Amino acid sequence: MKTTKNLITAATLVGALFTATSAFAVDEYNVSKGTTVDGHGVAFRANDVVALVNGLGIVPGQARYTHVYDGVAYYFGSEATKKQFASAPEKYMPKYGGYCAYGVAKGKKLDGSPRFADIVDGKLYLFLNAQVFKAYEKDKAGVLAKAAENWPAMHHVSVATVNAGGS
Repeated sequence: MKTTKNLITAATLVGALFTATSAFAVDEYNVSKGTTVDGHGVAFRANDVVALVNGLGIVPGQARYTHVYDGVAYYFGSEATKKQFASAPEKYMPKYGGYCAYGVAKGKKLDGSPRFADIVDGKLYLFLNAQVFKAYEKDKAGVLAKAAENWPAMHHVSVATVNAGGS
């Protein structure tokens, strides 16, 4: 009886630890699921984030120039931009895991598109679409301040939970 109780306690602890670790990895980045051979989601809609930040516009990435950072695959248009990213990923990664900054300001995790991006103080922000980008442009400082305030409570929470109002 005591052995069974100890086994149940041990199993419960292992389950709790596994669940806690999984909870922190859920939806931290806006990625396409299951698009790489090793199962990594691809960030930035498979476009070259370094090219965009460097002012070259949207450059489609190629799978042969993949760099995995923090469990997320980033595609690049060349070996050179892949190496730039690998040497300083934080310099190029979109804020809020690639989710729409305006959405984060409104308490939602919405898709962020490289077509609607802004670089402010060296940081890359993505937006859902043209309409949302126009709304952001009316009060850039206010939107970014509110997004920065909201993100810590949303960062480790699933998209479904956040968007249902449960962050």
